[in-house]
Amino acid sequence: MGCFCFAVMGKLMKLPLSGIIPPLLTPLLTRDDLDVPGLERLIEHVLAGGVHGLFLLGTTGEAPSLSYRLRRELVERACRQVAGRVPVLVGITDTSLVESVSFAQHSADCGADAVVVAPPYYLPPSQPELLEYLFDLMPELPVPLMLYNMPGLTKVSFELPTIAAAMEHDGILGIKDSSGDMKYVQGLLQLARGRADWSVLIGPEELTAEAVLMGAHGGVSGGANLCPALFVQMYESAAAGDLVRTRELQNRILDLGAAIYSLPDTRSGWILGLKVALAELGICHDLPAEPLRTVSPEVRQAIRTKLAPLGIGRAVPAF
Repeated sequence: MGCFCFAVMGKLMKLPLSGIIPPLLTPLLTRDDLDVPGLERLIEHVLAGGVHGLFLLGTTGEAPSLSYRLRRELVERACRQVAGRVPVLVGITDTSLVESVSFAQHSADCGADAVVVAPPYYLPPSQPELLEYLFDLMPELPVPLMLYNMPGLTKVSFELPTIAAAMEHDGILGIKDSSGDMKYVQGLLQLARGRADWSVLIGPEELTAEAVLMGAHGGVSGGANLCPALFVQMYESAAAGDLVRTRELQNRILDLGAAIYSLPDTRSGWILGLKVALAELGICHDLPAEPLRTVSPEVRQAIRTKLAPLGIGRAVPAF
């Protein structure tokens, strides 16, 4: 596969984007205060695991539940700390195009390499409207754009003909797909053959290995907040076509998901489970953004018990 570079604010970003790019959790102290030491520890934790980039303010980062002020502070602090060690992508999805543009400019000013947008999620657009939205948005963005297909939450998918039309714009660099639909992923990979700099990244962790073996460029894997090296090793094995090693590592990823994602009485258990597990490691506080609620002591103990056989033990909290 060829390699290209895209000039971004005086920097060169290697294309296609590939590897494991965690959707970073947002550590909180209160509903509108960052856990700043926790954020710093989390960033260093995932970078030490060898990840290939960071995605701020995605779904796992609880972006729609955070104030604009807090989002801006998060991007500023994270970009300053990363300091160019890996590419930083920032979610700018909003119901307002004006707000998306404003946040993209702030992200670029802080040093972000690209921004990420899903379809506006309140008034669902048709596919022609969605394409016009993208073409209205692109000229106003100071950095390249990655598309984010998350139909389970936005109610609208980037359909394949819309993707094909969007690929004509050089400033759109690829797509993160969280649909869980492997037939759709196959269509994305077929389209990607027409642009050597175009990335197809996968959201669902249980499908990442399969997708990479099929030709996808990597994963935006929430579990890499907790076990970054595990996900990086899985990606590298799959990219090298090592089926035995990939299967072994993917099974460990499935065990991790079973330990922390199946929480009762919530549809967002992966966020709560990850935050509790990271708190167990002493990395950051586990307060979620409202309307999510802190887990009960019983659920916390159940997660702790399930993590122990995976070699993820309790640490002395650093907070």
